[in-house]
Amino acid sequence: MRPNVVDSQSNNERSTACTVLTMTQLNPSPAPAHNIQVIQVYLYYRLIVSVLLWLTFILGSDDGILGEQIPQLFRITSASYSLLCLATIFAFPPSSLVNSMKRISFMLLTDTAALFLMIHSSHGISSSLSYLLLINVAMASIFIRGQLAFAFAAITSLLALAEAFYAPSLKSNISSQLFAAGTLGILIFLTTVSFHYLTDKVRKSDIEAAFQAQYAQQLQQLAQHIVTRMRTGIIVIDNTNCVQLINQSALQLLDLPMSNYIGRALGEFCNFEAQVEDWRNSNASSIPRIHTLRPGQEVRISFARLETSEEERAIVYMEDHRSLAQQAQQLKLASLGRLTASIAHEVRNPLGAISHAAQLLSEIDYFHGTDQRLVEIIIDQSSRVNQIIENTLVISRRKEPKPEILELTQWIPKFINQYQPAQHGNVGFSVSTAHISAKFDPTHLAQVLTNLCDNGLRYSKLHTGDAFIEIHAGIGDNDESAYIDVIDNGPGVAEAQLEQIFDPFYTTDDKGSGLGLFISKELCEINQATLSHFKTKEGKSCFRINCSHHQRMI
Repeated sequence: MRPNVVDSQSNNERSTACTVLTMTQLNPSPAPAHNIQVIQVYLYYRLIVSVLLWLTFILGSDDGILGEQIPQLFRITSASYSLLCLATIFAFPPSSLVNSMKRISFMLLTDTAALFLMIHSSHGISSSLSYLLLINVAMASIFIRGQLAFAFAAITSLLALAEAFYAPSLKSNISSQLFAAGTLGILIFLTTVSFHYLTDKVRKSDIEAAFQAQYAQQLQQLAQHIVTRMRTGIIVIDNTNCVQLINQSALQLLDLPMSNYIGRALGEFCNFEAQVEDWRNSNASSIPRIHTLRPGQEVRISFARLETSEEERAIVYMEDHRSLAQQAQQLKLASLGRLTASIAHEVRNPLGAISHAAQLLSEIDYFHGTDQRLVEIIIDQSSRVNQIIENTLVISRRKEPKPEILELTQWIPKFINQYQPAQHGNVGFSVSTAHISAKFDPTHLAQVLTNLCDNGLRYSKLHTGDAFIEIHAGIGDNDESAYIDVIDNGPGVAEAQLEQIFDPFYTTDDKGSGLGLFISKELCEINQATLSHFKTKEGKSCFRINCSHHQRMI
């Protein structure tokens, strides 16, 4: 029964790129020339027949059943044939015969020669032993392909005819011998034709089965490759919520290291097991929902049923909500860009006049202290408004990134040397490995780090009196991508504010514009990186830049 997937994700259709394989593209490895089970049957058949003939002769020699004409020849031939069959089993295991035509042909010729010697020493071709030649010819038709099988049948028939002509010297009736030889020859060719036809059909079926098996294997590999590499996270679970399949994207979204999670309970490494149970109990189509895996990481989760003949399974689809939020943010930025382009000059002209007039007023000598403070407020707030306009214009005029592969262990120290002399504070630096490569526009990365370092130094000094931050670079365990942590000693961000700190114009500082983190996040996203905040194990505030893999195309 083929799996029936009841897709219940969203009303929007999913587009899937499919690769179609045809049977002509397959090139399976050549199948063994002979079936190993048939070889085993043939080896033991030879041994059993030879031993039975020898025992029958030994136990019934006085009755003259076998070896009536030449007893000594029958005794020597049957004993030698039995020993040879036994030695063949030990000398040639079946696995060594599957592709050995010479050894198989040698055994067939040996069987034929031994049977004719025993036939000759008994009642000639009219002996019942001659029918054993049919089994020998049938085996030859199975093991030997093409016209050689008919050649073997012809040789066997000629030997039977020769035995019939030789029989008169043993005082046998030549007419009965020739009739028996002719009948046997007809049966030999009928057996050859029948088994050759059946063997050819079986061989073609085996070849087709090999093609089908490789075709199924390639389809399975293709499906596994698509599931593994697709950007949507997929987790397949059974009725007990044990994982049966999890792809690489799901591990990345869950921030899990590459390991074997098959057979483990879903609740051991994720926190949406309750949503799975709610979906199962509702018996309704799944409505995609937004779920927070950890601070700064939201995913869009939906479910589907996978019904098979064995049991019902569930498929959990996980999509990074940031991509959807980014699309909405792009619309917001487009509107903001059009707005800033139209009002920037209109606002800056009167703002410049106000600022200039305030500066002129500050130079008047007869202003009292209170009046002078009012003028300073006008100048400060004018500068703040002008900075907001500058930051807004930076967003509206945002250019496409020019990414470069940066060796962070060398690039970050250079940035610190250029940044630190202009600041009243200290910046530490540490790495987790000797080589860390990231793909990023260096100008954008410098601007992001400048914003984060400015904030970190300011809040560290306010909280502890010491302006100190640490920049740490490393490589993620699950996707081998570089990350940069900016760690400060400030109070951190409250959980209630985590969803707002990256919004434009949101700030907790009276002198801030609320665009620093917003611009930093936008610069990260256009470089296919992410910016998030969390607290370290020591309780320190940390902003992390997760860079895309340095081999990924931007």
